[in-house]
Amino acid sequence: MTDDLLGRHRSVLPDWLALYYEHPIEITHGEGRHVWDSDGNRYLDFFGGILTTMTAHALPEVTKAVTEQAGRIVHSSTLYLNRPMVDLAERIAQLSGIPDARVFFTTSGTEANDTALLLATTYRRSNTVLAMRNSYHGRSFSAVGVTGNRGWSPTSLSPLQTLYVHGGVRSRGPFAGLDDYDFVAACVDDLKDLLGHTRPPAALIAEPIQGVGGFTSPPDGLYAAFREVLHERGILWISDEVQTGWGRTGEHFWGWQAHARGGPPDMLTFAKGIGNGMSIGGVVARAEIMNCLDANSISTFGGTQITMAAGLANLNYLLEHDLQGNARRVGGLLTERLRAAAAHVPAVREVRGRGLMIGIELTKPGTDEADPAAASAVLEAAREGGLLIGKGGGHDTSALRIAPPLSLNVAEAEEGAAILEDALRSIQ
Repeated sequence: MTDDLLGRHRSVLPDWLALYYEHPIEITHGEGRHVWDSDGNRYLDFFGGILTTMTAHALPEVTKAVTEQAGRIVHSSTLYLNRPMVDLAERIAQLSGIPDARVFFTTSGTEANDTALLLATTYRRSNTVLAMRNSYHGRSFSAVGVTGNRGWSPTSLSPLQTLYVHGGVRSRGPFAGLDDYDFVAACVDDLKDLLGHTRPPAALIAEPIQGVGGFTSPPDGLYAAFREVLHERGILWISDEVQTGWGRTGEHFWGWQAHARGGPPDMLTFAKGIGNGMSIGGVVARAEIMNCLDANSISTFGGTQITMAAGLANLNYLLEHDLQGNARRVGGLLTERLRAAAAHVPAVREVRGRGLMIGIELTKPGTDEADPAAASAVLEAAREGGLLIGKGGGHDTSALRIAPPLSLNVAEAEEGAAILEDALRSIQ
């Protein structure tokens, strides 16, 4: 059955629509932190549909909300008043930390970032944008144009002039040997020098922790230091929270809060986990920025009633059950367990991350040379052991990405760590 589906997939879908595993699997259903494939194999899910099934598979509260809303009305567009959309927008505006916030809903993180770029360039009347090296912001024309990861940039054509800034990767690059204080100072000096050679940009867009880039991040406070420089020049700061939002990092509800000196960003974008699998994305911005467009704009499927019902139920569950705290506690245990296991594997260069957002970078032993073949081998071995994980990285996809649903318990964390330890040892 799977072989037949694979053949059909290849005959009708694009070649660049990548599939994991030498023998791809079809996931048919899930419950809690587990999923099953069409052959009946059960897996512990440490990737959540690319950080999208944030709370749990088949969460009863979300399933009930979706079913009840579907029995009333599924969709009416943004041309009509929409109570679930207003309800969720009020909650997100309050949680964002942005004063006088307005919320615009989209269907994905790509579209959210695309909207933020439209707002920033219109508000600032500039098509120059600052972005981080090793970054990823989506697959639309403008989002690709600000993505600093060669593996996810299929074209150099862009409606934007993008300038790439140092700092998103702590352990690589020209400043890697510095301590945290000097690292931040060097990146700020580099930013100031860059701004001295160009017309004022519209905005800096940055992920607090780089997702596709392999869960890399700068020292805490870097973006706060950047913000001081940007604010002096009127340049906006867009925090891409598509992967870091909703408490996944454990220590903070939003990734930007690790860089909070000077206040929140001018805009933040979100998606993935808020819908627990339903298609929700969006932008939060100060009213003066959100309202700067002088032409009509709608989102046909953004904010549709059924996705908003799912988002409200999921957000309520997340807050009522303190899943941010669980991400901090269980994520801390999982990270330490993985660091202990990796200490005996020469191919592991670094175990990094925060909360339930953990990266393991693999290199050829004794070098800093990326080893994507090793990453693929561990991915396969983990699946054979009953664990699903992801891959990423700006150096030839040599980082493993571990991001379970935020309801992960200690026993499941131990089980997943044991499988990963065996998978890592298998490549020696």
